[in-house]
Amino acid sequence: MTGYGKATAVFSDKKFIVEIRTLNSKQADIILKIPKDYLANEIDIRNKISSVLERGKIDCLLTVEVSPDKQPISINQELFNCYYTQTLWLQNDFSLDKNEHIKYLLTNPDIAKVAIKDPCKEEVDTIFEALNQALQFVDEFRINEGKILTDDLKKRVGIIETLLLEIEPYEKERVPQIKERIYANLLELEFNKTDENRLEQELIYYLEKLDFTEEKVRLKKHIDYFYQTIMSPHSEGKKLGFIVQEMLREINTLGSKANDAAIQQIVVKMKDEIEKIKEQLCNIL
Repeated sequence: MTGYGKATAVFSDKKFIVEIRTLNSKQADIILKIPKDYLANEIDIRNKISSVLERGKIDCLLTVEVSPDKQPISINQELFNCYYTQTLWLQNDFSLDKNEHIKYLLTNPDIAKVAIKDPCKEEVDTIFEALNQALQFVDEFRINEGKILTDDLKKRVGIIETLLLEIEPYEKERVPQIKERIYANLLELEFNKTDENRLEQELIYYLEKLDFTEEKVRLKKHIDYFYQTIMSPHSEGKKLGFIVQEMLREINTLGSKANDAAIQQIVVKMKDEIEKIKEQLCNIL
């Protein structure tokens, strides 16, 4: 499921910004980008994210902002003097200002480094404070999206339930029509003598093969179970997928037994709704 959350927290002269974005995925795929000063806390951050967001492609970015005047910079004076002495010719040959020369040398990462200091417990707690807030925002985002998806799925399952009821009028007309068609075919074949008892037995056997009462009952039970499962407080995306597979199985059998154009058209509409449900279920945990 998609989601986005952003939160900030401040500790001393540092501002921590946590941004989390999620996209749909079958597994928990966490891409974490954090400054190297906090790599020791990477596993704890990943565990926290996976405990809240069960699955999805999850991008998490931790940004640390520090005022430039409070950056703990360490200058290697010995290396600076060495570089400065060996590059004095730049000032004469290129008429380079001394201040510009020094400024250029200080851009060398080997000379001027930001001092790395292990974060204290309070600093790490501040990071997790921002992380928890961002995760909460993402969770709320996904819950709101889930409500929209739930309404859409219930609507489409309701359409299938309505279409199932629309089959009944055609079902009552189907048996007499099949009998008439069989008798008409016998007349065309000029069968003058028929064993009525044997014919009735064959008709009963044939009509039993075309009876889809069991399929209708099972489909209705699957629909009821779908409604029950979708209201569960737990993540039931996979279970809903299995229920939809069973619903499609009964609809396919119903269509193969229909032997009636009107009923088969209704079955096609049911299958269309099933495909739309399956697409939406890909976005559900």
